[in-house]
Amino acid sequence: MKSNPINEATSQHVQIRPKRKNLLTNFSEYKYGILFALPWIIGLIIFYAIPLFSSIYFSFTTYSILQPGEFIGLQNYKDLFHDPLFWKSVYNTIYFTVFFVPLSIIFGVALAMMLNMKVKGMAVYRTIFFLPTLVPHVALAVLWMWLLNPGFGLVNGLLNTIGIEGPAWLGSETWSKPSLILMSLWGIGQAVVIYLAGLGDIPDDYYDAADVDGANWFQKTFHITLPLLTPVIFFNLVMGIIGAFQQFTLPYTLTQGQGTPANSLTFYVMYLYDNGFKFFKMGYASAMAWILFIIIMALTAVVFITSKRWVHYQGK
Repeated sequence: MKSNPINEATSQHVQIRPKRKNLLTNFSEYKYGILFALPWIIGLIIFYAIPLFSSIYFSFTTYSILQPGEFIGLQNYKDLFHDPLFWKSVYNTIYFTVFFVPLSIIFGVALAMMLNMKVKGMAVYRTIFFLPTLVPHVALAVLWMWLLNPGFGLVNGLLNTIGIEGPAWLGSETWSKPSLILMSLWGIGQAVVIYLAGLGDIPDDYYDAADVDGANWFQKTFHITLPLLTPVIFFNLVMGIIGAFQQFTLPYTLTQGQGTPANSLTFYVMYLYDNGFKFFKMGYASAMAWILFIIIMALTAVVFITSKRWVHYQGK
């Protein structure tokens, strides 16, 4: 039998009309959603998107806030690679990241495991260890400047009682960065809370089965706790790397922005801030910001790629 063209056209017309109706209905629904999200979208464009793309352009200019500047291409990037203080700030930041991030994970996990024990009054101990996180970095810097004072500081005073002559700490080029790492480790309470949440998410069935098999504490820790805690460790590793490369407030407060002694505490973001807001070399600072962005993105990508080998999720 031959098909009737009129019936085919009618059937196509019948199929198309509901689609138009659905599009109109969905548009009316999206309209109100977009309307309610509009303040956030406007804020995102004004305070994030426009500055983001502007900084890309400024990194190729001599823009200095007071003057529009001229387009100079890659000259800012070339000058950075010939700037000794730039490389010093890169070294200081990498040094801090390499030591602080692993130590923060080790001490954070160990502290969380201790605070996860079934002991009376554990909530009080958890609160005590979390309190340093609430201390502002300025107050933290003042406190540790007194504690690490080489003449009358409490730390050197305790070392002298056991016959050890304490170093100059913040006054020594060798000990300044280890001192900063020590201060930063004192405030890892926020990461500890996240580790505690991860420990609480591990089912007790795994430990009950391990007890039946006769596993000891070390075996349960390295074969159950740590593998199932790797998703939380992975999160804190990524956030720790990002935070370490953006270290600013504590060293800037400790040295009043000078990075002393001998620029041993001049970190990357400190030098970026000085170029942008002290020397008004905003184009130069924008170039530094994009180099930092590329470094952090590259390291984050490496962590994400390698995470498939060592991060274990429950049920997989």
